Amino acid sequence: MAKTKILYITHEMSPFLELSKISEITRELPQAMQEKGFEIRILMPRFGNINERRNRLHEVIRLSGMNIVVDNNDNPLIIKVASIPAARMQVYFLDNEEYFQRKHIFTDKEGKFFKDNDERAIFFCKGALETVKKLGWSPDVVHCHGWMTSLVPAYVKTAYKDDPTFKDTKIIYSLYADKFEHTLNERFADKAVIGNMDASALSSYDSADYYGLYRGALHYTDAIVLSEENIDEKLLNIVKNSEIPVTDCRNDAEFENYSNLYEQFSNEELETVA
Repeated sequence: MAKTKILYITHEMSPFLELSKISEITRELPQAMQEKGFEIRILMPRFGNINERRNRLHEVIRLSGMNIVVDNNDNPLIIKVASIPAARMQVYFLDNEEYFQRKHIFTDKEGKFFKDNDERAIFFCKGALETVKKLGWSPDVVHCHGWMTSLVPAYVKTAYKDDPTFKDTKIIYSLYADKFEHTLNERFADKAVIGNMDASALSSYDSADYYGLYRGALHYTDAIVLSEENIDEKLLNIVKNSEIPVTDCRNDAEFENYSNLYEQFSNEELETVA
């Protein structure tokens, strides 16, 4: 029987970037699943404070060279890769000089949200899916971590739904205690429309704030994972009203609940595990 293929998309991962609990989970979970026999790939942005020399990043020429259109502007996508020898894992980094080559991640030195965070998220989400297509690798499961991946579920289920790479792909979204008070550009949903998508497909994202991003993402998600304690109560209420299967992995040190969830996808027998 073929291995279940899992694609992890995240905006942070240890040891490259450590901002929150997300970096810990996305470092340990893929390795645990690989050791259990799953086939995995990992994608994240190459933010400017990720040291290329120390982490031994190098460009993957065969994957680079694409242009990602955001708000009618072409933006070159460079793909780099680094290895974690102890885990026998590779991590693919999406790079773009204009969007990612900065000393700070999401806010400037004064704590203000970057004005183009909306476009950075659009670029990353679309770029991630285009990179997977170019890899020629069809994931059974796409597991998203962090608000910056919030458009991935919508794209997979709409613009890419007939693409052979993602035709049968299921979406899992992990929730963390990552609430923020900032709001993306008011044209976020409008800018995020790609391909033959109808603007109404992204109406859930209209508020462009923390709740809007997750409300939109969960609208297209097949299963939700609770990955950390102290998740925002309002977000949990959105989850309760969504009727999406929920798996509680907050005390899952051995990642057994994650593994069982992936297996359920393989067997197409989703149910709530709480």
